[in-house]
Amino acid sequence: MKSEQALDVVMRRHVFASDRPFDQVLAGIFSGISQPDIAQLFSKLEASDTYQQFSSLVEQAQGSAGLMRFWQLNEENALTLDPEAPDWTGRRLVRLIAGNPVTMGQMTRHVADAGSYAPVTILIEETPDDGTRVAYDSVVSALAPYDNAAASTVAKRLDAEVLGLLREATGVPAR
Repeated sequence: MKSEQALDVVMRRHVFASDRPFDQVLAGIFSGISQPDIAQLFSKLEASDTYQQFSSLVEQAQGSAGLMRFWQLNEENALTLDPEAPDWTGRRLVRLIAGNPVTMGQMTRHVADAGSYAPVTILIEETPDDGTRVAYDSVVSALAPYDNAAASTVAKRLDAEVLGLLREATGVPAR
């Protein structure tokens, strides 16, 4: 049977405005997100014979916030070359895609669509006033339409780890 379904997913975006310099905020974020050789790590994970071995490899590779960098996109290159965006010259915009394969598995076993929201994205923007703006979309808000308590529990823990790291990196206190 073929079908198409459209779900409205309301995202909660957390935005942190900091007077800290871009490099300081980025370094603060990387203090909790490891930067392993992801191809080498994933090769080892694929060769794992047991879940215990798999989760042990992930634990060894993760940063203090339980995350590792999967990919980093330096998006300012396209903006600084765009003649219609002259105000971007010299500013940076980085999109970090970070996650944890064990955490992703814990969510997707309950809600397969959770794989669309994990790994997470953190957007770091150098603002014109030499400050930094960081944006993060809450995973628990993305999973809300699925109404699955087990997946939401994992997502809440993930959000708490990421938000704690971003607050520390930006110097923005918890509300």
